[in-house]
Amino acid sequence: MTDHQEWKENPAEYCPGGYHPVQIGEVLNRRYQVINKVGWGYFSTVWLCHDVQKKKNLAVKICKSQRKFSDTALDEISLLKCVNGARKKESDGENIITFLDDFKLIGENVLHVCLVFELLGPSLLHLMKNYGTNGLPMTCVKRILQQVLKGLNFLHKKCRIIHTDIKPENILVCVNTDNLQQYMEEAVVWNQNRLDNIEGPATGVSVNFLTHLFETGNADMLGVKIADLGSACWVYKPFSEEIQTQQYRALEVLLGTGYSTPADIWSTACMAFEMATSSYLFEPHAGDTFSRNDGMMKIPLILGFVVCKVD
Repeated sequence: MTDHQEWKENPAEYCPGGYHPVQIGEVLNRRYQVINKVGWGYFSTVWLCHDVQKKKNLAVKICKSQRKFSDTALDEISLLKCVNGARKKESDGENIITFLDDFKLIGENVLHVCLVFELLGPSLLHLMKNYGTNGLPMTCVKRILQQVLKGLNFLHKKCRIIHTDIKPENILVCVNTDNLQQYMEEAVVWNQNRLDNIEGPATGVSVNFLTHLFETGNADMLGVKIADLGSACWVYKPFSEEIQTQQYRALEVLLGTGYSTPADIWSTACMAFEMATSSYLFEPHAGDTFSRNDGMMKIPLILGFVVCKVD
């Protein structure tokens, strides 16, 4: 499977308008003590922190300080607050990451908008890479898809939100079971990665342990949540004409004919194929006389036909 991105952010981006230079051990907003880096993206870095007030671990997303990134973060906060409100009203939405808090951080590179989330496990991409080149077991693929689709149904119908960037990086893994600790003790791979150890792994649930669940037929313990609404938009107010990572980009987006919630379903279908086979369904390549977008025009050749309109 081809890498989606490099695994380390560009150090040159720690500059005015860029990332905040976080120090391990520092306390953010007089509350969140930094333990380790969880990950990063074009807009932000994400850190494992310990809430010194509530005595629990969580994840803090620190956005770049340039105005456009701050505006994007504020839009994301509005969307997440809508999700929280709908979750309380509908008693639903358990497959969407839980947003806990937000604050502004004044650092060397001016003001950074920060978002606080519940702590989850590694991304689905990490899990797929760790598992091998033959794809995940089909029972796991089905379970993950059920939960992603349930989460999207909540976003689309209850929140009127289009995620616009469904892909393995944005699906985070957790383990749902009442007897998790007992099962973990039976897994040799878990001996060095205790769930409650503040000095332990950055994400709380190890990739090796999750792989062990697959191999021992305990995939029913696996849970996933949709994360990163940084590119999301309202159904009635798209923020951008071009959305989605290219391998998961819906045909209507490529053709510029407008998009809505079905674009997320297209991305999910592409992700389903990738989970099952460890290969992209559509992987565009540029040539001497055509672009990567032109390369995606072979979609009808792969699918056999394209329905232009359904009455």
